[in-house]
Amino acid sequence: MRLLFVVLVGLLVLIQYPLWLGQGSWSRVWRLDQSLALQREVNAGKRLRNEGLEAEVEDLKSGRSAVEERARYGLGMVKPDEIFVQINPAPDSPATGH
Repeated sequence: MRLLFVVLVGLLVLIQYPLWLGQGSWSRVWRLDQSLALQREVNAGKRLRNEGLEAEVEDLKSGRSAVEERARYGLGMVKPDEIFVQINPAPDSPATGH
């Protein structure tokens, strides 16, 4: 009877080993689940970025206003008979210790 008990406990341990320590163990599944959640967050951020880029491409393809805006602000271009005025913010005055 005692031998049967030891054999059954041994079989139970052999059955439980993959569940706790094997390749498909609970800890590995938990780590993979955490990795998956992190990757989904990264993918969501990239999806938003891609949607913004797609909207910008559509705007550039369909109208001249986006091209004009890029030329004005990015390259500093002006139309004929226009005057370009740029106002720079005042630099922060250093704190004086007097």
